[in-house]
Amino acid sequence: MATPVTAAPNGTAQSRSRYWLVPIARAAVAAVAAVVITFSQNHSATLGLTVFGAFAVLTALAIFAGSGSLKADRVAQHTFVAQAVLTLAAGAVALAFAASASLPAFFAIVLIWALLTGALELYNGFRLRGRSPLARDWTAIGLVTVLLAVAFLVVPQGLDQQFTGPDGVERSLTASIVAVGVYGAYAAIVAVLLVIGGFSLKWGTDPSGRVAPETESHP
Repeated sequence: MATPVTAAPNGTAQSRSRYWLVPIARAAVAAVAAVVITFSQNHSATLGLTVFGAFAVLTALAIFAGSGSLKADRVAQHTFVAQAVLTLAAGAVALAFAASASLPAFFAIVLIWALLTGALELYNGFRLRGRSPLARDWTAIGLVTVLLAVAFLVVPQGLDQQFTGPDGVERSLTASIVAVGVYGAYAAIVAVLLVIGGFSLKWGTDPSGRVAPETESHP
């Protein structure tokens, strides 16, 4: 016999229905980060640390603010609080190192942050797979974030390749340019995924046709 989540006490259904604001807020932060990097001609470590630092601090605040909407699932709530703490710490450290323009710091901070928070989001997604539309969104964001860590692990920090552009001008492809560009692409992808997920929750269904969390039934 299925038991609807709507029977939960203390307004759980209402709080879950407001969770859509969290991915939308996160999407807005990620979109701004992607735009700043896209339209910046200097993909330096300073830019990367500054943009990532601001992105991480604002993302952490959005996650903190929305964690109360997950009170019906204490495991998810505690996991996302931990994710917010890690993200806030990463952002603060990145901003502290921004003035030093340290490329190794940029690589280390983003790699460790992406690996840890991506794993936490993947864990929540797999744990609720088939039971909540939130699982699809968390799995997608977690996977993309882990892939960001893999990309930073693969890019050699000593990369400095000289080449001649189509206009005949000598240019160089450095680790900083690649890493900041990869992070910008990550931010753009995450923004799109979060917007889709957020509005799917607001409208009450996800693309697979399942109902939103507050009306979904569990065995």
